[in-house]
Parts: sequence; structure tokens; C-alpha cells
Amino acid sequence: MAIAAPQPRVLADVFARSAVRNVVLVVGGAAFVGLSAQIYFYLPWNPAVPVTLQTFAVVLSAAALGSLRGVLAMLVYAVAGVVGVPWFAEGSSGFSAPSFGYILGFIAAAFIVGKIAESGATRSFGRSIGLMALGSVIIYAIGATWLKFNLDIPWFGADSAWAYGVKDFIVGDAIKLLAAAGLLPLAWKGLRKLGLTD
Repeated sequence: MAIAAPQPRVLADVFARSAVRNVVLVVGGAAFVGLSAQIYFYLPWNPAVPVTLQTFAVVLSAAALGSLRGVLAMLVYAVAGVVGVPWFAEGSSGFSAPSFGYILGFIAAAFIVGKIAESGATRSFGRSIGLMALGSVIIYAIGATWLKFNLDIPWFGADSAWAYGVKDFIVGDAIKLLAAAGLLPLAWKGLRKLGLTD
């Protein structure tokens, strides 16, 4: 009796057939987030946190890599940035920036998004949207909390954690979320056409 190979739970499972490939996927996920951080701008009324493509890269990477590889990728990104690799937003590094809490949020979001993705949530657009939204909420919660205490500002109001760390980013992140949610089912469809998965 033949034993069937397990079906891939996340996209990375299709390619991760060895330890070396897993390392490449993890480092690639970290590099993807690092590169996305270099696409940034500040809103004129918000000098605290830049708009970047990082949240797009984080939720997409985590959903594609799964929980373990996703967390490792975000840890590589965070630790390398803390020790001096200039791949945080604006080519910065270290952990004193008001926006560093978002980087900590990337790690938590990677675990939860990756874990849920392992149940097959990335195979449909609707479930992918929910997954991406959850990841964004986790990043906001941790990032805005760090911002509040780093800048010693209130939770709500004109100059607040809500204003600087969440409100200004909701529309842009919704667009990024839809893009990420759309790419995942398309990738699965492409792999099925190539005969790499069922």
C-alpha cells in the first residue's frame, strides 16, 4: 500500500523540501519585508509613523510561509534591524523609533496569520481577507501601544496613539489587505495548473 505525501498546508510547503530551502524561504521573507520598508512616505500631518508597504509584506509572507517560518522571518528582520542592518523604514535600524512596536507586532501577526493559514485559509479570497484583516489588527494593537508609551501620548484625541498609529493607515492598509488576499488564491490556482498541488 502506497503512502500518499501530505498536501501542502501553505504555499511554502510546496517548495520547502529541505533545510536549505526552508532557510532561503525564511531569509527571503525577512528580505521582502525589509525591501517593502524602503517604500515609504510621511503624511504631512503625521510625523510619527511613515506609510510603508510593510504590512502588505508581513501578512502576505506569514500566510505563504506558515507560523514557524513566518515567525522566524520576522525575527530575522527584527533582530537584524536592531543590530544595525539598515532595513527598517527610511533605511533605519535600532529599536528606539516610535514605530518599533509595529515591528514587534509583525512577529505576533506572523504567528497567528501563519497558524490560521495552515488550516487552508489562503485558498479562497473571502477567508484570505479575514486572515489579512486579523493580521493588520494585531499589528495595529501592538504598534499603537508602543507608540503611546514611547511618545507619552493619550490613546485617543488629536495627538494620540489612535491618530498617529491607526486612523491614518486604515484606508491604505485595506487596499494592501485586498491585494494580499487576492494574490494567495491566485498562487494556489497557478500551482494546481502546474500539477504541484491538488
